[in-house]
Amino acid sequence: MYCYDQRGGGGETSCKGEKQGLGVTTRHTKRFAAQQLLTQRNALAHNTMVWARQWLTPYVPSVRSWGIMRMVREVFHVSGQIVFDHRQRITQIRLNQADPLAKGLAPGLFALLGSEFVVVNLGKT
Repeated sequence: MYCYDQRGGGGETSCKGEKQGLGVTTRHTKRFAAQQLLTQRNALAHNTMVWARQWLTPYVPSVRSWGIMRMVREVFHVSGQIVFDHRQRITQIRLNQADPLAKGLAPGLFALLGSEFVVVNLGKT
């Protein structure tokens, strides 16, 4: 019991931050298949966050140390606009130039989406 009380609690804290950041709470469904789908959706959200952090690090080095909750709060709440063509394909992403993270996100998004012919720029939104 003494050793248990001396632990740092890092594991519990990081899990709590991830659950809060992704909005994953204890939810149970009536059907087993639905519960499996919910679990897979949460795993996809987690993996997308980890991937985004790795992909953004060369452009915004500070994100390397950010947790899931901060990634959601800072990166995924950057305001902007998405412009579609007549076939409902994304042609342009316009990030809010007033957002401090937008300057780092714009080159990162262009590196990711440039081969898909998506224009990424900063503008007033």
